[in-house]
Amino acid sequence: MVKSDQEVRALAKRIVFHIDVNSAFLSWTSVQRVKEGKSDLRLVPAVISGDPDKRTSVVLAKSVPAKKYDIKTGEPLSMALRKCPNLLTAPPDFKLYSKYSRQFMDICREYTPCLEKFSIDECFLDMSGMEQVYPDIIATAYEIKNRIKKELGFTVNVGIGSNKLLAKTASDFEKPDKVHTLFSNEIERKMWPLPVRDLLFLGKASAQKLEKLYIKTIGDLAHADINTLKATVGNKAGEQMHNFANGIDDSSVDDSPREVKSYGHSITVEENVTDRNTANRLLLSLTDAAASRMRADGLMAYNISVTIRDNHFKNRSHQRRLDSPTDITQDIYSVVKSLFAELWNTKTPLRLLGVSLSDLTRDSGEQLSLFGSSAENSDKKHKVDAAVDAIRNKFGDSTILLGSTMNTKRPKKK
Repeated sequence: MVKSDQEVRALAKRIVFHIDVNSAFLSWTSVQRVKEGKSDLRLVPAVISGDPDKRTSVVLAKSVPAKKYDIKTGEPLSMALRKCPNLLTAPPDFKLYSKYSRQFMDICREYTPCLEKFSIDECFLDMSGMEQVYPDIIATAYEIKNRIKKELGFTVNVGIGSNKLLAKTASDFEKPDKVHTLFSNEIERKMWPLPVRDLLFLGKASAQKLEKLYIKTIGDLAHADINTLKATVGNKAGEQMHNFANGIDDSSVDDSPREVKSYGHSITVEENVTDRNTANRLLLSLTDAAASRMRADGLMAYNISVTIRDNHFKNRSHQRRLDSPTDITQDIYSVVKSLFAELWNTKTPLRLLGVSLSDLTRDSGEQLSLFGSSAENSDKKHKVDAAVDAIRNKFGDSTILLGSTMNTKRPKKK
């Protein structure tokens, strides 16, 4: 039962919201499908996954009806299909997900300037001291939830607490489309009966160690001897999990933008790469994907690195620092090919290839000394990249594929 606003104000000097999109990837894909006149995957057993014909595909997200078949996120798609032969599948669309993520967080920012993006589908809002603006904090939580549903077409859960730990724990209570509270006087009733593995940031290995000590619930952990905990999982971890089990968390809602350190893409191939042409085709796709993302953020890179993993799972990498930064796909790819030639002798089959762009700057610098091209030629390359980016932004990533990437898939981000 959600408390009244007066009760909430009396229980906490700090007020923190945690807002979490329900089954984000599946919800966002479903919203787009409905707009296109297709079926709503949220209403039937369905998952977001890789290609059903590929044995390496896994379940990335699932609908509520799919849960009835005991389908689990992260399990092989082949296993999910055995559990539910009529399971519908749809591929992920990370560009679409980024768009809906921005839209839902834009709505949240209308209610407080202090928002921390926790992941693509969840954020914290610090609502402390907002009594004059929002006199009824519970009503405000419902307003945010209902606006997102009405304006964007998907549902969220809102957790309210006196710190980030309690707010996030509350948002994980009954789903979907709910508002929950978790304050100090509710911990014993709402949080302590939960399995210890449900405690925020508690890893699987730590949970197994605690269960060997007969610590089965969060309440057991809250009452456990702290010295025993420290001896079992380490001083720092033991103290933190004991504090968390008692609802203690003094971390602030961090609204400072997180600086991007690098842009990287990698791909794990289903069949070993044994020839240079195939490898170069994949490397061009990786370079194109990373450079496109970097340009979208208005950045350029000084440092380019290439990583490979052979069929014995041995990793190797080479990197090169440029005299001047660049964001031109063709120029970056020239360096990538050179680095790859230094790394690989073609004798050892490859399982993974990766490209990373780092040491970023907004200063365009001068690229002529490195690539030996005229200013006019560099300008032409920029215009080509800009045209490709613009068409992809409007019509999708697969609209234009560079000549050597026609038979490759868009790779994974890092």
